[in-house]
Amino acid sequence: MISAQQLGWWALDYLYAGRQQLVSLFRPSLPARYSAGDPRLPLVVLLPGVYEGWLFLEPAASRLNASGYRVVSVPGLGLNHRSVPDSAALVTKFLAQLGDTHGDAHGDAGCILVAHSKGGLIGKRVMLDAELSLDAIVKHDAGSPVPAASSPAEVLGLVTVATPFSGSPYARYQLSRTLRDFSPVDAVLLALQAETALNHKVFSIYPEFDPHIPSGSYLAGAVNIELPVAGHFRTLQDETVLEAVLHSVAEISGER
Repeated sequence: MISAQQLGWWALDYLYAGRQQLVSLFRPSLPARYSAGDPRLPLVVLLPGVYEGWLFLEPAASRLNASGYRVVSVPGLGLNHRSVPDSAALVTKFLAQLGDTHGDAHGDAGCILVAHSKGGLIGKRVMLDAELSLDAIVKHDAGSPVPAASSPAEVLGLVTVATPFSGSPYARYQLSRTLRDFSPVDAVLLALQAETALNHKVFSIYPEFDPHIPSGSYLAGAVNIELPVAGHFRTLQDETVLEAVLHSVAEISGER
């Protein structure tokens, strides 16, 4: 049973999301200044949630950039309404284009994916696809070398905020096909859950009360960080969440 306080948190969450959506109309692109930083640190790639632009992750982007990290977004994602596999393919292509367009822009430092909600599912798919590609190259007959191709920046890890790794029971009642993809019985989501080999590279940060993901964002094998905050969208500006994101990115950078 949802309490009156939780209903209030739900309302505040929608108000915050609505405001961000409105402002996003006037600020569709990440400012160029975020791409400046310490080249010795991994590049941070933002992966917003469904129907979200980069602006939802601006508080995290600002905090990370102030700490020396170069931050970029993936323009091709748009409002992120495509399927998880299709969106992951776009991100992988973007990571490869970074090398093509900017030469050694990502250098040997690799990159870290920082995601909200659906963006975390996309990020996990990107890491799994990269692993499959690497395995295919390693297993290829040495006498028949694989043709040269764009090499995406190495993904060192994934930091997520409020990602529905196990789906949301509310999703099955949504009119939108895009939102129904988050149903706990969705085939794509179940297949992604079954892939656990890279879960140890994930830092899953989530609130103790998420009005959209009542079952939480726990991911077996990952570094799970539940925080004493409430909300799905407005937690993205919460100081506790931002510190957890910065700490998680620093942990992945340190392991590198």
